[in-house]
Amino acid sequence: MIRYPRDLHGYGSAPPDPCWPGNARIAVQFVLNYEEGGERCLLHGDDASEAFLSEIPAAQSWPGERHWNMESVYDYGARAGFWRLHRLFTEFDVPVTVFGVATALARSPAQVAAMRDAHWEIACHGLKWIEHRSMAREAELQAMEAAVALHTQVVGEPPAGWYTGRCSMRTIELACELGSFEYLSDSYDDDLPHWLEHGDRHQLIIPYTLDANDMRFAPGSGFVTSSQFGDYLCDAFDVLYAEGVSGAPKLLSVGLHCRLLGRPGRAGALARFLDHARRHEGVWFARRIDVARHWAATHPPVSRLRPSRLEKPEFLELFGAVFEGGSWIAEQTFEGELGPAQDTAIGLHAAMVRVFRAANASDRRDILNAHPDLAGQLARRRMLSSDSTREQADAGLAALTDEEFARFERANASYRERHGFPFIIAARDHDKDGILAAIAERTNRTTSDEFAEACVQVERIAELRLAERLP
Repeated sequence: MIRYPRDLHGYGSAPPDPCWPGNARIAVQFVLNYEEGGERCLLHGDDASEAFLSEIPAAQSWPGERHWNMESVYDYGARAGFWRLHRLFTEFDVPVTVFGVATALARSPAQVAAMRDAHWEIACHGLKWIEHRSMAREAELQAMEAAVALHTQVVGEPPAGWYTGRCSMRTIELACELGSFEYLSDSYDDDLPHWLEHGDRHQLIIPYTLDANDMRFAPGSGFVTSSQFGDYLCDAFDVLYAEGVSGAPKLLSVGLHCRLLGRPGRAGALARFLDHARRHEGVWFARRIDVARHWAATHPPVSRLRPSRLEKPEFLELFGAVFEGGSWIAEQTFEGELGPAQDTAIGLHAAMVRVFRAANASDRRDILNAHPDLAGQLARRRMLSSDSTREQADAGLAALTDEEFARFERANASYRERHGFPFIIAARDHDKDGILAAIAERTNRTTSDEFAEACVQVERIAELRLAERLP
């Protein structure tokens, strides 16, 4: 039994309408990462200097040493870059969410006061701006709890949102278990918020961005000039805005850093993008917490059947009859790889069809022979399975005259005599006259062609049955 945890399906081809306030065609959300004073540094109790996201090409961490240049690059973000971006956002009257490293916020009281005066949301960005991938589970949990406690002391209220950034495979799980966050953002998997089920808790995920992000100004990461970044933001906005006009609004997240975009040679990109976005009607500029609360009110979590999480007896009870006479198909499907993609009708159908197609011809023929004749004796005696009963009734075969029953009986017998298995068709796709015409036409085909067609119809019947059981 293999259970695949990654969700490659998401909203599929029909994402929900977020119903943004004012029927906005796009929501735009700016994140300002405040990490200065929380980075790796011997002064902060670390064993080496920082080497991540700076102006220094090919920067290396210096074990046991302070790095004056690296520290001063980070200092610039707090001393100058923050205030430049603060002026821009307040002049444009655009709300911001701060991803604040708790120790960095504690070392920047004037900046925190300015954030609060501007009514910016301050979410938690961890205790320190360090890697968590190799951190022990208990150590990461303790750091998360310490971050929330320090954040609350510094900001005056606990954080509603969480984003570690340099996270581990356990970060989302631990944040869910803490249970105090209205949203988490350690994900880059969608253009819309979505709910994550963790145990008996539904946790809102608001995906963040690494592409519409000034971190790509770091040496070798992508952007060199402000116009490149500005063009990228405008292109992203224009595509999502057009989707919103077409009836599928999305969320554009933009990630910024004080020490990166706060430089004068880059800040102009933000001003030009803000001007571009504000020239459009139907744009909702929001803090992340505003998006979270709107989503929770508009699209509250809904518990639904998830086949990938079922125990085997329940799985077989629900899906053992999807293929008529083919409970072994459900058994082999259960033992294979299942995940979120198979928690939908299309996904589980694909998994079951693979088992059916991989079977030898004899086993597939057994599946064909398990199907009852349409409007046959079993139907007249009411001895069909519940699925077959509904399917034949939907096609109008449950209310035939004696003459019509006789016509079906003759047609079925002729087909079976020629091909050696019953005539199979997805009855719900047809009416009685169409079915009779199909029997007559297909009786004259070669048996090999009919075997292939019958298998196709078996798969279609399974698809329709799964559509009744799953979304």
